[in-house]
Amino acid sequence: MKKIISVMLSCLIVLSAFLLPETISADAAAFNVDVKLKSKSVYLENLDTETVVFEQEANARRFPASTTKIMTYIITAENVSDYRHTYVTVKERLLSMLDGTGSSVAGLKAGEKVSIYQLLCCLMIPSGNDAALILADYIGNGSIEKFVDMMNAKAKELYCTGTHFANPHGLNDPNHYTTVADMAKIAKYAMTLPEFNEISNMTESDCLGEDRYLITTNYMIDEGRGGDYYYEYAAGIKTGATGNDSGYCLVSTASKGGYTYLCVAYGAPYEDKNGNDYDNGAMIDSVNLYEWAFDNLSIKTILDKNELMKEIRINYAWNKDTIQLIPARGVTELMPYDVTIESIDKTFSVPEEIDAPVKEGDKIGTVTLSYANQQLATVDLLAGETVERSDLITAADGLKTIATSEWFIITASVIVLLIIIYIIIVGVYNRRKKKYRPVKKYRKF
Repeated sequence: MKKIISVMLSCLIVLSAFLLPETISADAAAFNVDVKLKSKSVYLENLDTETVVFEQEANARRFPASTTKIMTYIITAENVSDYRHTYVTVKERLLSMLDGTGSSVAGLKAGEKVSIYQLLCCLMIPSGNDAALILADYIGNGSIEKFVDMMNAKAKELYCTGTHFANPHGLNDPNHYTTVADMAKIAKYAMTLPEFNEISNMTESDCLGEDRYLITTNYMIDEGRGGDYYYEYAAGIKTGATGNDSGYCLVSTASKGGYTYLCVAYGAPYEDKNGNDYDNGAMIDSVNLYEWAFDNLSIKTILDKNELMKEIRINYAWNKDTIQLIPARGVTELMPYDVTIESIDKTFSVPEEIDAPVKEGDKIGTVTLSYANQQLATVDLLAGETVERSDLITAADGLKTIATSEWFIITASVIVLLIIIYIIIVGVYNRRKKKYRPVKKYRKF
């Protein structure tokens, strides 16, 4: 009998080894800009939200002409701490480098001493190529090439991928180019530097003396001389033109109604085949784009930080079936005036259910906001409350899981079958034992 039971237990152990799991655990925004443009490349950005509103051939290489001087200002500003009390002597050698180039100059004179501040004004207001060379020679310790290397290094630092400078003033060179997208990065950085905004927005200056007035080349900011180009909301930054090679170029900003935009326009036609000048298309395009943006776009809150976004099922919590999800942050976007919050599409990436415990602020999933098939933002969704785990519910669920699992049902069935077999065997054994039991004989007295 003991042998039979031993064999049955061995079979059960071997069967269980195949059926049992290894471990058992109870825890388981492009816009439809309706503006006809003259410029080849254009970039328009809202500076309040850093939203790129419009791009046209934004990464195409263009000759930047004198908008190059924005980078010249940057390198100078980063290497001179006191603009007004640092003086430089103008060298005849540098002035002669511009002979025969037809360059715009500020009228600096060989041998005179001028401050870095004066040179920056000469650089940015009348677009003086002479000032650019003098600054480059000074900062480069007598080497303009070294200064240009600094310009290119800074461009890389600003993540400009389509830019290479060959000089500090912008005269045409096959190796001197940038893109409107890169120039926007350069201009935005320059706007953070001391006195850049003030100097680049000056229409005139007598810093060299009353008889040597500096007059701006930027008609958009010059009410007295700008004529039809004047735009009352414009500020700075830099013009450029080297004939038909570069076309008209302009980097500018404009502010109106609490909104500020940056526009870079390159490659507007300069003159026709007969040598007749075209209107400055870069200025015309910039104004038209600014007006379109001011008339059509506004900043809207498209996601409130306190907004209940979704409810999902939560397991193993006492007297609680769901948990609320809220956004990690609010979202404001530059949108057309007629766009309603209801028209913003929300795409959720969240599980159907989660297990307690959950702490308030835990990331559960994400929501992606989009409009007109343009993705606007992806925001984390967080648990809106802390939910503790119930040990009783966990244990009950664990028992239920075990009791309804395939391996348990098979194992239990095998045990029951073995018990039945055992009972049958024992019954048969007892009957046989009784049948062959010897009959006792009694003695007669």
